[in-house]
Amino acid sequence: MESIIFIAPPAAGKGTQSKMLCDAYHIPHISTGDLLREASLVEDARGIYIKNQISSGALVSDEIILELLKERLKQSDCNNGYILDGFPRNIEQAQAYEGILEELNKKLGIVIYLEVDKKLASKRIEGRMSCPNCGSVYNTIIEEAKPKQDGICDRCGQTLIKRGDDNSETFGIRYDTYLEKTNPLIKYYEDKKVLYRVSSANNKNETFQEISSILKRSNEL
Repeated sequence: MESIIFIAPPAAGKGTQSKMLCDAYHIPHISTGDLLREASLVEDARGIYIKNQISSGALVSDEIILELLKERLKQSDCNNGYILDGFPRNIEQAQAYEGILEELNKKLGIVIYLEVDKKLASKRIEGRMSCPNCGSVYNTIIEEAKPKQDGICDRCGQTLIKRGDDNSETFGIRYDTYLEKTNPLIKYYEDKKVLYRVSSANNKNETFQEISSILKRSNEL
Protein backbone atom coordinates (compact mmCIF):
# COMPACT_ATOMS: atom_id res chain seq x y z
CA MET A 1 0.00 0.00 0.00
CA GLU A 2 1.38 3.40 -1.01
CA SER A 3 1.66 6.12 1.60
CA ILE A 4 -0.19 9.36 0.85
CA ILE A 5 0.78 12.98 1.37
CA PHE A 6 -2.18 15.34 1.16
CA ILE A 7 -1.76 18.88 -0.13
CA ALA A 8 -4.97 20.88 0.01
CA PRO A 9 -6.10 24.48 0.51
CA PRO A 10 -8.64 25.25 3.25
CA ALA A 11 -12.09 23.69 2.73
CA ALA A 12 -10.89 21.26 0.04
CA GLY A 13 -12.18 18.29 2.03
CA LYS A 14 -8.85 16.86 3.15
CA GLY A 15 -10.17 15.83 6.57
CA THR A 16 -13.15 14.02 5.06
CA GLN A 17 -11.04 12.18 2.48
CA SER A 18 -8.41 11.24 5.06
CA LYS A 19 -11.04 9.63 7.29
CA MET A 20 -12.62 7.73 4.38
CA LEU A 21 -9.25 6.41 3.20
CA CYS A 22 -8.17 5.40 6.71
CA ASP A 23 -11.42 3.50 7.23
CA ALA A 24 -11.27 1.82 3.81
CA TYR A 25 -7.60 0.82 3.81
CA HIS A 26 -6.97 0.49 7.57
CA ILE A 27 -3.99 2.83 7.55
CA PRO A 28 -3.13 5.46 10.17
CA HIS A 29 -3.68 9.18 9.74
CA ILE A 30 -0.58 11.05 10.89
CA SER A 31 -1.06 14.74 11.63
CA THR A 32 1.97 16.74 12.71
CA GLY A 33 -0.39 18.93 14.72
CA ASP A 34 -1.59 15.87 16.66
CA LEU A 35 2.00 14.69 17.18
CA LEU A 36 2.93 18.06 18.65
CA ARG A 37 -0.11 18.18 20.93
CA GLU A 38 0.60 14.67 22.24
CA ALA A 39 4.29 15.43 22.80
CA SER A 40 3.41 18.64 24.68
CA LEU A 41 1.67 16.54 27.34
CA VAL A 42 4.91 14.74 28.25
CA GLU A 43 6.77 16.37 31.12
CA ASP A 44 10.26 16.24 29.66
CA ALA A 45 12.47 18.93 28.12
CA ARG A 46 11.07 18.40 24.64
CA GLY A 47 7.47 18.37 25.83
CA ILE A 48 7.91 21.56 27.85
CA TYR A 49 9.56 23.30 24.87
CA ILE A 50 6.70 22.30 22.55
CA LYS A 51 4.08 23.35 25.09
CA ASN A 52 5.71 26.77 25.50
CA GLN A 53 5.97 27.28 21.74
CA ILE A 54 2.34 26.34 21.17
CA SER A 55 1.03 28.48 24.03
CA SER A 56 3.00 31.51 22.81
CA GLY A 57 1.89 31.04 19.21
CA ALA A 58 5.46 30.43 18.02
CA LEU A 59 6.50 27.76 15.52
CA VAL A 60 8.08 24.53 16.70
CA SER A 61 11.43 23.88 15.03
CA ASP A 62 11.60 21.58 12.02
CA GLU A 63 14.15 19.50 13.91
CA ILE A 64 11.61 18.62 16.61
CA ILE A 65 8.82 17.94 14.12
CA LEU A 66 11.06 15.63 12.09
CA GLU A 67 12.14 13.85 15.27
CA LEU A 68 8.49 13.23 16.26
CA LEU A 69 7.61 12.15 12.75
CA LYS A 70 10.49 9.68 12.59
CA GLU A 71 9.43 8.14 15.91
CA ARG A 72 5.85 7.78 14.63
CA LEU A 73 6.87 6.19 11.33
CA LYS A 74 8.86 3.55 13.18
CA GLN A 75 5.64 2.17 14.70
CA SER A 76 4.36 -1.05 13.18
CA ASP A 77 1.00 0.33 12.04
CA CYS A 78 2.87 2.43 9.47
CA ASN A 79 4.39 -0.61 7.76
CA ASN A 80 1.54 -0.87 5.26
CA GLY A 81 1.19 2.80 4.39
CA TYR A 82 -0.22 5.90 6.10
CA ILE A 83 -1.66 9.32 5.38
CA LEU A 84 0.61 12.26 6.20
CA ASP A 85 -1.27 15.47 6.95
CA GLY A 86 0.18 18.93 7.57
CA PHE A 87 3.70 18.09 6.46
CA PRO A 88 5.73 18.93 4.49
CA ARG A 89 4.85 22.58 3.96
CA ASN A 90 7.89 23.59 1.91
CA ILE A 91 10.67 22.04 -0.18
CA GLU A 92 13.19 22.04 2.67
CA GLN A 93 10.82 19.99 4.83
CA ALA A 94 10.09 17.69 1.89
CA GLN A 95 13.78 16.96 1.42
CA ALA A 96 14.28 16.34 5.13
CA TYR A 97 11.29 13.98 5.13
CA GLU A 98 12.80 12.01 2.26
CA GLY A 99 15.96 11.66 4.34
CA ILE A 100 13.91 10.01 7.07
CA LEU A 101 12.25 7.68 4.57
CA GLU A 102 15.65 6.61 3.27
CA GLU A 103 16.81 5.91 6.82
CA LEU A 104 13.73 3.81 7.54
CA ASN A 105 13.79 2.12 4.12
CA LYS A 106 10.33 3.45 3.22
CA LYS A 107 9.09 4.70 -0.13
CA LEU A 108 7.82 8.23 -0.78
CA GLY A 109 4.45 7.00 -2.05
CA ILE A 110 2.08 9.41 -3.78
CA VAL A 111 1.07 13.03 -3.28
CA ILE A 112 -2.60 13.98 -3.71
CA TYR A 113 -3.29 17.65 -4.43
CA LEU A 114 -6.95 18.36 -3.77
CA GLU A 115 -8.00 21.26 -5.97
CA VAL A 116 -10.96 23.45 -5.12
CA ASP A 117 -12.18 26.73 -6.59
CA LYS A 118 -11.86 29.66 -4.20
CA LYS A 119 -15.55 30.58 -4.55
CA LEU A 120 -16.70 27.05 -3.74
CA ALA A 121 -14.24 26.76 -0.87
CA SER A 122 -15.51 30.03 0.58
CA LYS A 123 -19.08 28.73 0.45
CA ARG A 124 -18.04 25.53 2.21
CA ILE A 125 -16.27 27.46 4.96
CA GLU A 126 -19.49 29.27 5.91
CA GLY A 127 -21.07 26.04 7.15
CA ARG A 128 -18.01 24.23 8.48
CA MET A 129 -18.08 22.99 12.07
CA SER A 130 -15.66 20.69 13.85
CA CYS A 131 -15.46 18.52 16.94
CA PRO A 132 -13.03 19.85 19.58
CA ASN A 133 -12.61 16.33 20.94
CA CYS A 134 -11.97 13.99 17.99
CA GLY A 135 -11.39 16.49 15.18
CA SER A 136 -14.24 15.29 12.94
CA VAL A 137 -15.39 17.93 10.45
CA TYR A 138 -18.98 18.61 9.35
CA ASN A 139 -20.79 21.15 7.19
CA THR A 140 -24.25 22.49 7.83
CA ILE A 141 -24.85 23.59 4.22
CA ILE A 142 -23.67 20.41 2.48
CA GLU A 143 -26.28 17.68 2.84
CA GLU A 144 -23.87 14.74 2.82
CA ALA A 145 -21.59 16.42 5.38
CA LYS A 146 -24.21 17.37 7.98
CA PRO A 147 -24.07 15.69 11.41
CA LYS A 148 -26.93 13.28 12.10
CA GLN A 149 -27.97 15.44 15.04
CA ASP A 150 -27.65 19.22 14.74
CA GLY A 151 -24.57 20.52 16.52
CA ILE A 152 -23.46 17.09 17.82
CA CYS A 153 -20.51 14.97 16.65
CA ASP A 154 -21.55 11.63 15.16
CA ARG A 155 -18.41 9.90 16.42
CA CYS A 156 -18.09 10.98 20.04
CA GLY A 157 -21.17 13.01 20.95
CA GLN A 158 -19.34 16.25 21.70
CA THR A 159 -20.86 19.64 20.89
CA LEU A 160 -19.52 20.97 17.59
CA ILE A 161 -17.82 24.35 17.37
CA LYS A 162 -17.14 26.87 14.61
CA ARG A 163 -13.57 28.15 14.31
CA GLY A 164 -13.14 31.87 14.82
CA ASP A 165 -11.27 32.25 11.54
CA ASP A 166 -13.95 30.43 9.51
CA ASN A 167 -15.32 33.59 7.90
CA SER A 168 -15.12 34.85 4.32
CA GLU A 169 -12.63 37.66 4.97
CA THR A 170 -10.12 35.61 6.93
CA PHE A 171 -10.64 32.64 4.65
CA GLY A 172 -9.69 34.64 1.54
CA ILE A 173 -6.35 35.55 3.09
CA ARG A 174 -5.70 31.98 4.25
CA TYR A 175 -6.55 30.57 0.83
CA ASP A 176 -4.29 32.95 -1.11
CA THR A 177 -1.42 32.55 1.35
CA TYR A 178 -1.68 28.77 1.18
CA LEU A 179 -1.51 28.71 -2.61
CA GLU A 180 1.43 31.11 -2.66
CA LYS A 181 3.45 29.05 -0.18
CA THR A 182 2.43 25.68 -1.60
CA ASN A 183 3.02 26.25 -5.32
CA PRO A 184 6.78 25.50 -5.14
CA LEU A 185 6.03 22.25 -3.29
CA ILE A 186 3.46 21.23 -5.90
CA LYS A 187 6.00 21.74 -8.68
CA TYR A 188 8.61 19.86 -6.64
CA TYR A 189 6.42 16.76 -6.47
CA GLU A 190 5.27 17.14 -10.07
CA ASP A 191 8.92 17.03 -11.14
CA LYS A 192 9.28 13.80 -9.16
CA LYS A 193 6.22 12.44 -11.00
CA VAL A 194 4.43 11.47 -7.79
CA LEU A 195 1.80 14.22 -7.67
CA TYR A 196 -1.80 13.64 -8.71
CA ARG A 197 -4.33 16.46 -9.04
CA VAL A 198 -7.83 15.57 -7.86
CA SER A 199 -10.81 17.90 -8.05
CA SER A 200 -12.76 18.09 -4.82
CA ALA A 201 -15.60 20.05 -6.44
CA ASN A 202 -17.61 16.82 -6.72
CA ASN A 203 -19.28 15.08 -3.82
CA LYS A 204 -17.07 13.27 -1.33
CA ASN A 205 -17.81 9.79 -2.71
CA GLU A 206 -16.77 10.72 -6.25
CA THR A 207 -13.58 12.32 -4.95
CA PHE A 208 -12.88 9.23 -2.86
CA GLN A 209 -13.36 6.94 -5.86
CA GLU A 210 -10.92 8.99 -7.91
CA ILE A 211 -8.27 8.82 -5.18
CA SER A 212 -8.87 5.09 -4.75
CA SER A 213 -8.34 4.57 -8.49
CA ILE A 214 -5.04 6.44 -8.30
CA LEU A 215 -3.97 4.28 -5.37
CA LYS A 216 -4.89 1.11 -7.21
CA ARG A 217 -2.92 2.08 -10.30
CA SER A 218 0.07 3.19 -8.23
CA ASN A 219 0.14 -0.03 -6.22
CA GLU A 220 0.09 -2.08 -9.42
CA LEU A 221 3.25 -0.41 -10.76
